[in-house]
Amino acid sequence: MTDRRNFLKTVACATAGTFVVGRLAAAQSVRREVSLAGRRVKVVDIHAHCGVPEVEDIVRGTKLARTIDAKLVLGPARLRLIDERGIDVQVLSVIHWWYTADEDLARRIIRIQDEGIAAWCDAHPDRFVGLTSVTLQYPDLAAQQLEYAVKNLGLRGASIGGHINGEVPSSLRFDPFWAKAEELGVPVFIHPSGAANVVRKDGLKGRLENIIGNPLETTVFFSHMIFDGTLDRFPGLRICGAHGGGYLPSYLGRSEVPCRPEDVAECVNKKPPSEYLKTQIFADTMVFSEEGLRHLVAEMGVGQVVYGTDLPYDWPDTLDLILNASFLSHAEKEAILGGNVIRLLRIA
Repeated sequence: MTDRRNFLKTVACATAGTFVVGRLAAAQSVRREVSLAGRRVKVVDIHAHCGVPEVEDIVRGTKLARTIDAKLVLGPARLRLIDERGIDVQVLSVIHWWYTADEDLARRIIRIQDEGIAAWCDAHPDRFVGLTSVTLQYPDLAAQQLEYAVKNLGLRGASIGGHINGEVPSSLRFDPFWAKAEELGVPVFIHPSGAANVVRKDGLKGRLENIIGNPLETTVFFSHMIFDGTLDRFPGLRICGAHGGGYLPSYLGRSEVPCRPEDVAECVNKKPPSEYLKTQIFADTMVFSEEGLRHLVAEMGVGQVVYGTDLPYDWPDTLDLILNASFLSHAEKEAILGGNVIRLLRIA
């Protein structure tokens, strides 16, 4: 496997033109600057996707063979896009498609992806940070990948799917990965892939897979992490959920009821679900309405809500929704726009 130094040398030679053009494009584009009460504030996008085209060579001839979507490939267009949107720092992650790979192939996929993301972040250290994607179907390997990515590549945490081939990663067999994330003090970003594990075959096929399935998968994931006791086993663990944390914050009261002291249910979780949403669970702002944002903040607290876009996919931007929210103070807006993620990912 190509080591870090050789890989970066190869990437630097192959894409030097892209990086230079990217810097020129950024310099020529109009960069929106976000201010509150006349003071410049930093905007950090925790939910942004990318692709590493070099991975195509790794999977060619296998059942996972694919062509990386051109709009996911990092280049001048991404710099222009974040400038126009007023994003100062973007957190990069890859949507998961390798959970059926054997261990050797999975190892090579993640290494090439992680080093590609790290190379881009190294070339633009003031604009991007990255997350490793890990092969969670092999929890011990995933733990090793996370440690390597954080300690050797400078990545800031991990991104995972809401289920691993139908299995939510809340059982004891996934504990090596969660333990490593807690040990390293890095967060885990969960991004769903359609809730195929919780509905009948083709039940959400088509548009509904994204519209309903993605937040549903996040809801099921978080509920398992709470009710299976995973968050109690790792109290230092921090997890951020895409798409407003799914439906859990929207119907939190129902999750609170089964574990009341007077109830007969024997719950594994040591605290009410609402407590985890105020401490260990974060959610992005992709709720798209003022009332949705108000409710998310009311249920989770300002400190657990973070700005996210889903770029380069075309969803409504919530930046102005946050800036115009009458129920938020300037300090609260600044925290959601960037302050919370800066602390979570230790961004300078």
